[in-house]
Amino acid sequence: MMQQLHEAKAYIQNNTDNFVPEFGIILGTGLGALVKEIEVQYSLSYADIPHFPVSTVESHSGKLILGTLAGRRVIVMQGRFHFYEGYTMHQVVFPVRVMKLLGVQKLFVSNASGGLNPDFNVSDLMIQTDHINLQPSNPLLGPNLDELGPRFPDMSEAYDHKMVQQAVEIAAKEGFTIRTGVYASVPGPMLETLAEYSYIRTIGADAVGMSTVPEVIAARHMGMPCFAVSVITDMGTPDRIKKVILSDILDAAAKAEPLMTRLIRELIALQ
Repeated sequence: MMQQLHEAKAYIQNNTDNFVPEFGIILGTGLGALVKEIEVQYSLSYADIPHFPVSTVESHSGKLILGTLAGRRVIVMQGRFHFYEGYTMHQVVFPVRVMKLLGVQKLFVSNASGGLNPDFNVSDLMIQTDHINLQPSNPLLGPNLDELGPRFPDMSEAYDHKMVQQAVEIAAKEGFTIRTGVYASVPGPMLETLAEYSYIRTIGADAVGMSTVPEVIAARHMGMPCFAVSVITDMGTPDRIKKVILSDILDAAAKAEPLMTRLIRELIALQ
């Protein structure tokens, strides 16, 4: 695997004039417009990068964008990979590991999720303060990659406390509502049953989705501080559950996207 990671790294470096990114960004379902804020210098198709998986989900375009955002050098995944697509956990986090080898210092992640906290509303933004891993696997199973990190990484600060506080302050300054809470990651691709929503809320989650946690585990294994924000695209509380299709999720994400874009841009400027 280390050979594959280094081959992917070499391809990216050779096709971007050895561009060295400071920050990595993963854009979730319906949240690709942040790219419009980036001064794009290079754009690579996942299909051309050695050993990269290819996005199979609608709204995930499958491009690696390199450029500057708020004056800082960034590498952006416009489209991510999920366990439910049939990829292994090692494949899901492969790009995050490549980011680290390229020089990325901090990871920023966005996702679309279902709201479980009754105080939340559709299109709210929730800063993740912690997570619950309900995926059937994780990217650290198997032999440890000592070149990347320790066998038993600490996860007591999965999400960087300073960046969480900075994001809360940005929202207050900009005058928009921000939520904070715990994100539960499930395998999907089906949405939850009524009993599952109730169970996941009972064990302490404020939102539930199908991504983010594997990438954060891999990033923390490599010592990268992480920040994650969820867009609440539907509600899983007993009084507001309704049948949802992908277009509903994309519409709800689109309404929140301008605020999420502003939040991440301003947060990166502070780093």
